[in-house]
This record gives sequence, structure tokens and C-alpha cells, in this order.
Amino acid sequence: MKFGGTSVGEADCIGRVADIVESHRSAGDEVAVVVSACSGITDRIIAVADEVIASKEQPDIGTLLDAMRERHTRLLKETAPDHAREVTAVIDDRLTRLQNILTAVHTLKELTPRSRDYIVSFGERLSAPIVAAALRQRGIASVALDGAEAGITTTANHGDARALPVSAENIRARVAPLLADAVPVIMGFMGATEQGVITTLGRSGSDYSAAVIGAGVDADEIWIWTDVDGVMTSDPRIIPDARVLDDISYLEVMELSYFGAKVLHPRSIEPAMQKDIPIRVKNSFKPEVPGTLVLRDKHQEKRVVKAIALIEKVALVNINGAQMVGRPGVAKTIFSALAEREVNVMMISQGSSEANISLIIDESHLDAALGALDPLVEQGIVREVTYDHDVAAVAVVGAGMAGTPGTGGRIFSAIGRAGINMMMISQGSSEVNVSFVVKAGDGKRALQVLHDEFRLSENSDD
Repeated sequence: MKFGGTSVGEADCIGRVADIVESHRSAGDEVAVVVSACSGITDRIIAVADEVIASKEQPDIGTLLDAMRERHTRLLKETAPDHAREVTAVIDDRLTRLQNILTAVHTLKELTPRSRDYIVSFGERLSAPIVAAALRQRGIASVALDGAEAGITTTANHGDARALPVSAENIRARVAPLLADAVPVIMGFMGATEQGVITTLGRSGSDYSAAVIGAGVDADEIWIWTDVDGVMTSDPRIIPDARVLDDISYLEVMELSYFGAKVLHPRSIEPAMQKDIPIRVKNSFKPEVPGTLVLRDKHQEKRVVKAIALIEKVALVNINGAQMVGRPGVAKTIFSALAEREVNVMMISQGSSEANISLIIDESHLDAALGALDPLVEQGIVREVTYDHDVAAVAVVGAGMAGTPGTGGRIFSAIGRAGINMMMISQGSSEVNVSFVVKAGDGKRALQVLHDEFRLSENSDD
């Protein structure tokens, strides 16, 4: 069970976590818990780290640490008063270590990716001992482990590390033996290289931690507890009548997560898929709600389209040139140049003439992308590179689209009737996702049009 930042952000929230774990332990379930940092803590630590490196004068690190100590000790006293003294000592020790590293960063005027990972891991280092103490307050044996102690061994790609295969063996040896008699509370978002250097798994990486732990202990299910009722047909902030899906396939939810849906971390599906472990997404504030079950291929409903995502703050990059036609290796050159600048390409479309390649990237990567592609123009590999950041991408996702004639026609006809112009279209060979690009001002309307076209708000099958 993974509990996100809002699920452990206040004393009553931690109380609900303890209620949930206690009820499952009472029912005879063995439970491993993964926790995120308390809501807002990681963002605050990152902001202070950036301030420390930029500040010429000695920054006021003490104010941050005092505020963090006050918040965490308050949560501790309200949820585990019998264990307040012992766990406060742990919190104080970790805050002292955080202060020391922040002071060193300021003195050296250097914040390396390695140091940054160590610093941002402190949010989970403070929350996990409190949750473990809250369980002990209920009479449930519990121990807090950091990601490395639990066995998550990763690549050295700081800020975006991946778990190595050896993690499964480590977790089986370190976590599985605890489950019969205790509830391990594992710090999400973090692991360590084989040399013991702390790494982080990217933002929202606690989902990934939970999936790696779940696969390592051969869990029956992996439960992602969050602050929403499950995976929804669309963003409820845009589509008020969006509904929670009863079930969805691994492939469908992976497509949604890559295209902006924030319920699951994209990588969190991979370890579950390898072991065929169902993932259940539930709301810790409403545990009675069934949530969404993520499975391999089982569909309780036969809808052609399951969900629609809108991706804003993206840029459209067009790469043109007749000299690209029939010239082997041009695409490789383009994508290698982008990869060297760490530009993530979300969508690709290429005309059959090979004279144009269109890409969708995160808007924040636009400068890096142009910097990578400009030399290709100078070298005559491509004729010109143009861009448009006044765009939005729409992803239509559903395993039912595969082999169902006419789905693309329905999508394009509905958009056409609404007077919305498509600027780019992309479809993978899996047929699970059809994506297209429209002007930014048309994005939300396109989302509503398609949500209505495929009757995603209704409970009956399409």
C-alpha cells in the first residue's frame, strides 16, 4: 500500500492510514506500506536548496528546519504520543543532517545531482518514522526503512533513477521476512546505487517504489492510496461529469500516465506487469469507495474508448526539408541530438514523403530542442525548424479501439463538427491511443466534445 503526500499530510490523515492498515492486518493480510513526504515538504526543501546555492549571504536555513520540526513533531504527538520522545530524537538527527548538507552546499556554491538527491530524500525520511510510530501506537509492530534498506537498488541516473533487477532479490530478503509479524513502512521516492549512493526515482516516484516493493514480495495486489476516487474518464476539473473507471488495462493506464494523467507514475505499471500483479487505485479519504482496478486485459465494460487526456504546456516542433527524403539516418540524427539535450519527445508524426517530421515536446524543453536542432540546419541535414507553443495535445485511449472499425472516423468527425482544426495526428501501432494536436484555446472544448461523443459519463456500455 502506497500512501501519497496528502494521505499523510495531517494527523487525521495519518489516523486514517493507521485505520486502513489495522483493518487489513485484522483480516489476516500481510501489508507493506510505502509513504511519500508530507504534502508540500519536498517542494519546500527543493526551493530552499535552490535558494541556498543562489544566495551570496548565509541563507536562513534555520527557519525552514524549525518549521519542518514543528510540523512533524506536532503530527507525531497527535498520532503516536507514547512514542514521541524516541521518534523526535530521530527527526532531530535527520534535520541536523539536512542542515549540515545545506550549509555545505552554500559554502561550496555547488549543488550536484548527487547532493540534490540526498537533500530531497529528507521529506520521506521524516514522514516514515511518524507513520510507523502511529501503527505502533495501535499495537501493530512496525519498522521504518529507507528505500535502500528495503533493497531498492537503482541506476546512478540522479533525479530519475530506475530500479535494477537485483532489487527483487534484495527486497525478497529484507522486506518479505518482516511481513508475518510487522508492517514495514518504507520511504518512497528513493533508493541507492550498488555503491550505496542515494538516488531518487523522479517526481511521484513513490508509486514506482510501491510497484517495485510489491513485485519484490510477490504481492497479491498493489494499492495506490491517493486523494482521488480512482482513474477517471477525464480530468474532472475540465469535465465535471467525468466518472471513475471500475477497471482499466495496464496498457491503457500506461498511455494515460504518459499523456499527463497524474493518478499513476508511468513506471509504476512496469514491475506490476512483469509479475501480473493487479494495481488498485483508491481514495484514502473515502476508503469505502471501490476505486479502479488495473489489470492485464480484463474489461468489465466494452467501451471502445476508456478515457481522454488533455496535455497542456506543450510545444509543436516541425522539422522540414526535401533533403530528408530517402536519406538514411536522418531520423536517428534528429532524435540523437534531442536525446543529448535530454529533450523528451511525447508524440511523433511523419509524412509519407519523409519531408516533414513533427514532434510534441514539453514546453519547458523547447529551448533545448531548438538548440539541438539548429546545428542540423547549419549542416544542411534539414532545411528549417519551426515551432508553435500555443498548442495542446489530446490523447484518446482505449483498448477497444484496436480492431474496431470507424473509431478514428468518429473522433475526427466529432472534432470537425465542433469546428476545431487538427494540426497533427499520431497513432501507435497498438491502436490503444489516438493523439492529436489543436490550438491551446481549443483543447478543453475538444476534450468535452469527445467525452460526449463516446458517452464516457454514462454507466451503460458505448
